[in-house]
Amino acid sequence: MNIKEELHRLCVSALKQKVAEIESVIAERREAIAGETKSSMGDKYETTREMLQQDINMSLDRLNKVNAELEALLHINTEINHTTVNNGSVVTTNNGNYFLAVSAGKFLLEGQYYYAISGSSPIGTLLKGKQKGDSFHFNNKDYIVKDII
Repeated sequence: MNIKEELHRLCVSALKQKVAEIESVIAERREAIAGETKSSMGDKYETTREMLQQDINMSLDRLNKVNAELEALLHINTEINHTTVNNGSVVTTNNGNYFLAVSAGKFLLEGQYYYAISGSSPIGTLLKGKQKGDSFHFNNKDYIVKDII
């Protein structure tokens, strides 16, 4: 398995883990709502239920976003080697290595760290369209694109 395929696999795994965690939170909150019993303190009962429901709604929004990221990630063809930075590119610079796909964190592969970033992130936006040898400035650092696959 090449680096791009491995990074893709790690990102898919990370997003699936996020989905499972969010689904677990939603299930817990739904269970808590079902377990709430109305007491003589009706306002407290309603407030607790409303807070739990708001938490569920926020979690459902997060779940939809993560599922959309996962769907986009699954459409990336890891067999394409890029000459210009685009979604699915693995980019080596003098200040770090990046996998332009989704924001999924930092991964260690073959002794090198790779940052899985979104194309809409600040550095992702700067990287898009660059070619080997191009340079850019980000966070008070000068970057030079050394390689793209």
